[in-house]
Amino acid sequence: MRENKDTQSLNVHIAVENFGPIEKAEIDLRPLTVFVGESNTGKTYLATLVYVLFNTFEGFSRVPLPHSIISLLKHSRFISQKELDEETLETLKKLNICGQPFKFSDLPQWLCKHILRGFNNSEHFAGELKRCFDPASVSELIRFTGNKGNKLKVSLKVSEKNQPLWNFGMKNSGSDIAVDGNVNEDMTLHIKDERISQEILGLEDLTLLLQANRSETPDFYYLPAARGGIMETRGIISNSLIDIATPGGSEHFTKDSTFSGMIADFLKQIINYKEVRMPSREIAEIANLLEKEVLRGEVEVKSPAGGFPEFLYHPRGAEQGLRMSQSSSMVSELAPLVLFLRGVVKPRDTLIIEEPEAHLHPRAQTKIAITLARLVRAGVRVIITTHSDWLLEQISNLVREGEVMKLGKSKTEPTTWLTTEEVGAWLFHADKPVEELKFDRIEGYNPPDFYDVSSGLYNSAVEFQQQLQEE
Repeated sequence: MRENKDTQSLNVHIAVENFGPIEKAEIDLRPLTVFVGESNTGKTYLATLVYVLFNTFEGFSRVPLPHSIISLLKHSRFISQKELDEETLETLKKLNICGQPFKFSDLPQWLCKHILRGFNNSEHFAGELKRCFDPASVSELIRFTGNKGNKLKVSLKVSEKNQPLWNFGMKNSGSDIAVDGNVNEDMTLHIKDERISQEILGLEDLTLLLQANRSETPDFYYLPAARGGIMETRGIISNSLIDIATPGGSEHFTKDSTFSGMIADFLKQIINYKEVRMPSREIAEIANLLEKEVLRGEVEVKSPAGGFPEFLYHPRGAEQGLRMSQSSSMVSELAPLVLFLRGVVKPRDTLIIEEPEAHLHPRAQTKIAITLARLVRAGVRVIITTHSDWLLEQISNLVREGEVMKLGKSKTEPTTWLTTEEVGAWLFHADKPVEELKFDRIEGYNPPDFYDVSSGLYNSAVEFQQQLQEE
C-alpha cells in the first residue's frame, strides 16, 4: 500500500473556548481536515484561526524558530571562536560529542530566551488576529452569544510521536490579552544536515542544527469563499489598487474599504501569479485532471508585458477563451484551485479551501472529493469547510476503499484512497461544543442533522403522495 508523501509527522492540536460563534472546540490537523455543520457555527472562524497561528509562528515546526533568529546566527558566524562567550563554547563542545543526544536545554540561555520571547509577545499574535479578522479590538472576537463574562481562550500544542515539543496559549476577557508558551527542554534536536561536520567550529554549524529542526518551512494558502467573485472582478480590483497607490487616489476610499488578511493574501497570489518553470509534476497533473474531469476545458493565463495577468477559460472544442466574468460560476470557483495547484502549491504545503463544493453539480462534488484525496497522496495537507453530503459521502467511500486495501481484499491497488488516520472530521453546532465526527464503516462520515433533513423531506413527500393518490 503506497503511503502518502506527507512528511509532516508533527501533531498539531488546537483548542478554543468562547471564540466568535464557537463555544468550545478541540481539533487535530490531519492530512485531510473537514469542518462540517450548519451555517454561522464557526467553521470559517476556526479555519482562519489555524491560518493566524501558522503565520504567527512561521509554520508548525519542531522548534518555533523565527527567521530573525536564523538571521542573527548567520550574521554571528563572522565572530571568531575567541570572541564567543563561555556558555556558547560549552554548547559547541556538547554538539561535538558523538552519540550523545543534544537537547533544547543544551542551547545557550541567550538563544533560548530569544526563542521564548516570541511566545510572550502578545503584539505579534494580536496583530495577525486583527489582520485576518479585522476587528476593532481582539475582545470583539469573544463569543457573540452566551454570558457576557465569557473568557476567550486559544491554545496550540505541537508534538511528535507523543512527545510534547512546544505550546502556546492566549486568554482575553475584554481587557488586554495575555499570552504564554513553552518549549520542552528535554526535546532532542535532530542532526540531519550533512554539512554539520564532526568538529563543530562555530555558530554557523549551530545555525545548521536549528535549521534542520525547523526544516524548510512549508507554505500555507487560503482559498476564501469569495474566490469566485474575486476572479470575476479581478480587473476592477487591480485598477482600484492602482488608484489607491496614485497620489490623491485614496481619497475616494473610506476606512472601511479594506480586505481581511486572507482575502488580501489571496489577491496577492492572483495579481502576482506566474507559471512556475519547475512545478510539482504530481500536483500539476492533479490540476490537469481537475480541468479534464470537472471543468471540461482549460484555465489559461495571459501575462501582458508590464501588466497584471489575465485569466481565461477555454472550453473543450472552443476556438477562443472566455473571460471569467463570461464563464459559469463553477469555472470561477474552481479556476483559483487549478491555478494554485499548477503553479503555487508544493508537497508539504497546507491548503485551506472554503466550501470546495460551491456552485457544483453533485457529480462534480464527488470529483472534488477525489481531487482532495489526490492532494493528500501527493503530500499536501488540506483543510476544508463544507455543507455537502455528496462530498462527505465520496470521502467516506475513499476511506472505505483504503480500509479494504488494509484488509488485503482489494484485487488491484487504486490510484486514489484515504485512511481513517488521514481524515479528521469535526461537526459544528449552534451553541454547542464542536465534536469529532467518527468514521463508521456503514454510515461513513454522516452528520446526524443531514439524516434528519433527509428523513423530514422523505416523510413529507410520502404524506403528499398519499394525499394525491387518494383523489
